[in-house]
Amino acid sequence: MRDRPTDLDESLLVTALEAWGIEATGLTHAPVGFGDHHWTATGADGRRWFLTAADLVRKPEGAFEELRRAMETAAALATGLGFVVAPVPDLAGGAFLRPLGPRYALSLFPFVEGVGGEFGDELTARDRAEVIDLLAELHAAPPPASVPARPLELAGRAELERALAETGRPWTGGPYAEPARALVAGHAEALRARLREFDRGSRDLGRPVVTHGEPHPGNLLRHEGRRLLVDWDTVGLAVPERDLWLVARTPADLARYAAATGRTPDPAALGLYRLRWSLEVVAEFVAWFRAPHGSTRDAELSWTALTETLDDLADQGDGVASAQ
Repeated sequence: MRDRPTDLDESLLVTALEAWGIEATGLTHAPVGFGDHHWTATGADGRRWFLTAADLVRKPEGAFEELRRAMETAAALATGLGFVVAPVPDLAGGAFLRPLGPRYALSLFPFVEGVGGEFGDELTARDRAEVIDLLAELHAAPPPASVPARPLELAGRAELERALAETGRPWTGGPYAEPARALVAGHAEALRARLREFDRGSRDLGRPVVTHGEPHPGNLLRHEGRRLLVDWDTVGLAVPERDLWLVARTPADLARYAAATGRTPDPAALGLYRLRWSLEVVAEFVAWFRAPHGSTRDAELSWTALTETLDDLADQGDGVASAQ
């Protein structure tokens, strides 16, 4: 997130780091990513660390347990996969995730000096080949016992459908509430059509593998000549297309994956996961603007993402249905 959380005392972070045996001499907010909050810290020995405070309020019920399993899974994967940037266990009980007040959960990572990107950046053909090879290796890894299942369903669907049903009454969450209501009302027909399209496409898509969930440029680092994958919050068992739709752009990309794994990606499944992502983006930001919020940099970025995603959904035809 770009904005500092106003309800999180940063002194709690310094105290929490003691569980990892770190005496923090410096703490800096890192305005990167979206959904959670990040800082870099420097220990008394000069070593640098990367902190993530996950916002549990913005996640589904049971988020702490699911996130704990995801962190354990990343740590297990890192023992055999050198591109996994995994969390560090605390000294007390080897926990990778610790509560931080009633709203947040803290995880700690080694600080990696690398070059990253942003969601939406276009990868070159060479970049895509590197990431596809990385994903093929991940998808071939034995699933750790801790890995969560990631069923093909829409997070936030109930709230989105409730919002669609309530466009005829005022939304009062904050400065973007009424503009969001008008925007959703104007795209209501397209949204309902895309929801029906998603339902038609949902089916048994085949054997699941360990997937990252969000291998876009914002979660890729280049460090000392190699690619690393960060942000394993959404790691889980699903079909490969859950990852591939974010990377593959050409038949050559898909052929490369098939050659490496012996598994040919399903175009319909790629389209279904692309649609799912867009609908979840809409659901998340509509829920945000219906809840109490202010006029912040993060709200402005969310508004841009919401408008662009809704316009994109309105421009889409029945892509999933026609691909089957």
